[in-house]
Amino acid sequence: MSIRVLLVDDQALLRTGFRMVLAAQPDMEVVAEASDGVEALEVLRSTKVDVVLMDVRMPKLDGVETTRRVCQGPNPPKVLILTTFDLDEYAFSGLKAGASGFMLKDVPPEELLAAIRSVHSGDAVVAPSTTRRLLDRFAPMLPNAGGQPQHKELERLTAREREVMILVAQGLSNGEIAARLVLSEATVKTHVGRILTKLDLRDRVQVVVLAYETGLVRAGGNS
Repeated sequence: MSIRVLLVDDQALLRTGFRMVLAAQPDMEVVAEASDGVEALEVLRSTKVDVVLMDVRMPKLDGVETTRRVCQGPNPPKVLILTTFDLDEYAFSGLKAGASGFMLKDVPPEELLAAIRSVHSGDAVVAPSTTRRLLDRFAPMLPNAGGQPQHKELERLTAREREVMILVAQGLSNGEIAARLVLSEATVKTHVGRILTKLDLRDRVQVVVLAYETGLVRAGGNS
């Protein structure tokens, strides 16, 4: 079945461009468009959507608040945040609100398509380098940043799982973590899965957010 996509952006020309790229894919279908968050929420009440491409800066209701409302609903679609600036201050808030990814609007088409497929399959699509830059800048603004870990559920983790969580929060991929800890990628994937289950987190983006919020990892990547 095709991946059903909702385009949410206040610039009609950008929506047209995204629609043309997606329409050329045999496994994707743009089922609706919206020019702001209010319209997007109205569309979602009557239209089945798998992935929402969500602009951040829009009139009436911005992408962050729209994402939060979308992700609070039953069986919500995946949300992929699109922004113009690499270190847009809204991007981190969007991820906290429940978005499964963060990408730039000028990303090459093949990367955007891969991101949509990854988000649809349940993965997060924040590049490690972007994760590091984004969180290094905004982690000091988070509660408990710079303090000791305050999340009691972190105590559920084994020493190895905590070690893996720190490396995930520093932006390392599974392959990089495997090389760092001299483990197989399959083992690292298992550890990440256990972390998600024990902490009741949706994906590795939420792992990163929690690690910074609790002070497990601090700005600059220090643990």
